[in-house]
Order: sequence, then C-alpha cells, then structure tokens
Amino acid sequence: MTPKLRRTAVALGVAVALAVTGCSGSDSTTSASAGANGLEKTTIKVGAIPIPDSVSVYIAINKGYFKQEGLTVEPVVIQGGAAAMPQLMSGALDVTLQNYVSGLVAFSKGQKIKLVAEASQGAPNTFNIMVPKDSPIKTVADLKNKTVAVNTFNNIGTLAVETQLKVAGLTKDDIKYKEVPFPEMGNALTNGVADAGWMVEPFITSTQTNQGFRKLADTMTGQTENFPISGWSVTEEWAKKHPKTLAAFQRAVAKALKDVSTDRKELEKALPTYTKIDAKTASVITPLTYPTELTANRLQKVADLLLEYKYIASAIDVKSIIVPAPPAG
Repeated sequence: MTPKLRRTAVALGVAVALAVTGCSGSDSTTSASAGANGLEKTTIKVGAIPIPDSVSVYIAINKGYFKQEGLTVEPVVIQGGAAAMPQLMSGALDVTLQNYVSGLVAFSKGQKIKLVAEASQGAPNTFNIMVPKDSPIKTVADLKNKTVAVNTFNNIGTLAVETQLKVAGLTKDDIKYKEVPFPEMGNALTNGVADAGWMVEPFITSTQTNQGFRKLADTMTGQTENFPISGWSVTEEWAKKHPKTLAAFQRAVAKALKDVSTDRKELEKALPTYTKIDAKTASVITPLTYPTELTANRLQKVADLLLEYKYIASAIDVKSIIVPAPPAG
C-alpha cells in the first residue's frame, strides 16, 4: 500500500482492488479422514480482500501450498475485516482476513476470536495522509478545523491519523472525519468534500501520478512505525474443532509469507491474479512488509495503542488470543 512511484506505470483501472465484490463456490467439505493428514475439514472458505494484505493466501493457492497440506481453500471476497465478522461468527466463513484494530476491538466487545497467522505490517509510505497539489495545507498542524477522509470510522485509519495529530499537538477533536471509500478518495479531495485523505496503495501512487497529490505525512512513523496491520483470524470454537485443519492453513500461509517477504517478484506476480492492480502498477507501488511469524510482542503494540487512544475500555493481553504456529512440515 504506498508510493515509490515511477509515474508511467500508473494508468490504474482505479476502481481497483477494494471495489471488487464476489462470492465463493461450493459448500465446505467435512471429512473424518482427509488422507494422511487427517484434516477435520478439507475445504474451507476464507474471507479475503482484493488488496496486497491478502497476498499470502493467493500465493499459497497458486503455488500449491494448501494442496500439499490436503486442503482446498475457497476465497470469498469481503469488503473489510469488520464487515466479515458476522460471517465468521455464523460459520459462513472459516477464516478471514482481519485488520488488527478491528479484531482487537471486536475481542474487547466479547467476540471470541483467535488470531492464527500474519498477513501484513506497515512500512514507510504505505499509509499516507495525502492532499491535493494546490492545497494550502503544508503540515499536519494545518489540519486543525479541517476535514480528513478515512475509509472507515473508528478503525486503523483514524488511529493512524490520530497518532500524527498527537505529534502536531492536536487531537481528533480538532478535525472532522469524512467516511469515503478508497477508490473515491482522490475525487472527493479534488471536489472539496474533504481537505485531506488517509490513503493506501495503489491509491497513493495513483493520485500522485494522475492528479499530482502530495504526501502530507507518513502515518507509519513514530508510535506506528512497523505497525502490525492485518492477520488471519478464526473463531475460538472453530479453532477447537479443527486443530489439524488450522495447522495446515498456518503452515501453508507461512510458506507463502516467506516467499513474498524475500522476493518482491512474488507480490508482483500474485497481485494481478486477484486484484485489479495490473502488472505495471504492481511493479511500482510501495510494498507492505510481510512478517513470517505472528508474535505477541509485536501485536501488543496495537492493543496498547488502542487503549491509549480509547478505542477499547480495558487492556488486552494479546497472548490470550493467538494460536501459536505449528511445527513446519
């Protein structure tokens, strides 16, 4: 998600990634014995958003890592982790992508979820506050009494913006938020609907290249440097009922994360297969970081920030909701 642009490449079909809708195929298959692996379930439905965060699941599908585990994964396109929560809780999804802010807020409200694998981590210039090229806003302090567009209220975007406001001596009470979907954000700012926008890739690259937007602030700095962004989650009940299936999923995703974390070409190859990001654009956007291991130390940072900024009412010990990775093999 953010720019290291080499302009020519970005004639984006900007209705990109996030605007896709879709559905999945056949019912999940339950099996008492799925070959040598003895999986409790051999076919699972996995909620995924057509953005770079989801890449590990698609690499694992494309390279046969799930198949090697005796597992068939059916991706189900979702609009966001928070929106997918009812599907996860009802059993319509077995696993879903979840940004950690949504997941931990849901957990704080009593949703019994487990975090089972990494998906993405913030990197420099992957989540930026952007303004139009002729904007009089030059610093974050200039946002006082202005309107900032975010894709969703009370979520990772607002949290990231508020960490930057704090550095500038402001709080969320000094600005107004406007909810605008990422694909519409560039035009919203151009038309004066908002003064600034919290953007992700490929929209950062697109608005810079096509509309001359400029970066006001990189929100992955300071308190949110190397910030854990998203991971794969299941319900507590599902994890108890399907330990072998879950371990198979975790092993396959771990292999894919290793691939994408060590070779950018893996990201560039995969993105056009499940998003509307074309190959040229995939080659120039600023990539996220793809951690290979889900650790409590890193995730505790998210929970602590949520408490500090009053997104949750009481502290969360994230160790209690992580399912450790199984041995490789």
